[in-house]
Amino acid sequence: MGNSSKRYVSFLILGVLTFGVYSCALLAQQARYQQGVKVGQVAARRLSEISGLAVSRRNRAVIWVHNDSGDGPYIYAINPSGELLATFAVTGADAVDWEDIAIGPGPEPNEDYIYIADTGDNNARRRSVTVYRVKEPTVDPNARAASGRTSRAEAIRLVYPDGPKDAEALFVDPLTGDIYLISKRELFSHLYRVPHPQSLSHPNQLQSVMVLPIGLVTAADISHDGTTIVVRTMVQAYLWRREKATSIADAFKGRFWTIPLQKELQGEAIGLDQTGTGYYTIGEGRQPPVYHFSAAQ
Repeated sequence: MGNSSKRYVSFLILGVLTFGVYSCALLAQQARYQQGVKVGQVAARRLSEISGLAVSRRNRAVIWVHNDSGDGPYIYAINPSGELLATFAVTGADAVDWEDIAIGPGPEPNEDYIYIADTGDNNARRRSVTVYRVKEPTVDPNARAASGRTSRAEAIRLVYPDGPKDAEALFVDPLTGDIYLISKRELFSHLYRVPHPQSLSHPNQLQSVMVLPIGLVTAADISHDGTTIVVRTMVQAYLWRREKATSIADAFKGRFWTIPLQKELQGEAIGLDQTGTGYYTIGEGRQPPVYHFSAAQ
């Protein structure tokens, strides 16, 4: 078979597989959510490649964001209007390719921790990746462009069981403290887990949990009570419900729903709001809009 014929067959197979992925996704019912409302616009020029967001549970009206690769080890507190409240250097952390951010439990009870996924690996070359964990700083909601440093971050090194992966989605089960990553560069993304407690002295072996019915995942989040999970790609977002006394794997094996997105310039980030019923999205680019989506009444 000639090279041109081989290329044609390859593109045909890729097209069929892609159609199959989105056909599976289309089987999901549409959840009752209103279209996103622009509630703000990120003003800070340095926040031009926002890759992840997480809504604070302890700081009122604070959204934590970070840039993609190319920035230093910084997290930024903005409000829903997009105003920069504070910039924090993450003490003891490196920023190879940060892709997502999450809020979850940690070593000290009744404290919230920020988890940062340094898990980007476009060329699948990294032997291990790192999730940083740091106690969530306190933010003054009336501050403007303040600066500070976090407490020293804990580095949780992770190794995949099936070779290097590019992962852009992170969430932490608030009920168990287990860390979850979702791979990106596959037509059907893989869900990985590292159970609590995670080692800080040697690499943690990720466990392959399951293959998801969607692909090209760029972000994920879970509600503070662990009952709602959202996952997004650049063009579509999905929602799963988790019943009490069930696992994350059980939730992902159940029904799921599509939820709306607004058109964004390379939109990658999603995060549930403090109620756990609505969610925010922010795209990349200069002064990107902040969208909020509410559940339909």
